[in-house]
Amino acid sequence: MADAGLIMKLRTLTGAGIVDCQKALEESGGDYDKAVELLRKRGQKVAAAKQERETKEGIVHAYIHGQGRVGVLVEISCETDFVARNDEFKAFAHDIAMHIAAANPLYVKPEDIPSEVIEKEKEIYKDQMASEKKPDEIKEKIIVGKLNKYYQETCLLNQLFIKDDSLTIQQLLAATIAKTGENIQIRRFCRFSL
Repeated sequence: MADAGLIMKLRTLTGAGIVDCQKALEESGGDYDKAVELLRKRGQKVAAAKQERETKEGIVHAYIHGQGRVGVLVEISCETDFVARNDEFKAFAHDIAMHIAAANPLYVKPEDIPSEVIEKEKEIYKDQMASEKKPDEIKEKIIVGKLNKYYQETCLLNQLFIKDDSLTIQQLLAATIAKTGENIQIRRFCRFSL
């Protein structure tokens, strides 16, 4: 039987049910960090299963930072107005808006990047490696790695969460989907700064 204090700590962090937390602790042999990882993986599987469900409800959340010098509007959708009014959903929207204010992403996800921008990035990387004497297949792998780094810097879902850098925004989104039991999508955002 897992320690009740650890179960509650795990539940608070992940939002998973008590039974799920208990099972994760038992499967990990009482190792808290492994239990967190197990629950996150399960949450991502739950989120993946819900991705196709339609999201017609949601909120537009506003966040102002730095004595009015930075402002963010973010649209986040969900399946029902019940979840849209939920405090946890609103807290998620607030965290996302605050992250956007701090991290200044340009796109929500890599698929939103115009193809001409990606081609320009690839061209820059090829020019940087033109003088290097490496096989073409190695250069291609380096370009893929640099593109992934570019996505991490410019795409919201690929960025590390400012409040917990052990999570990407995509992982935070998956955990929120698992907690609410609904598909949630970050539709769009706009960031203003003076």
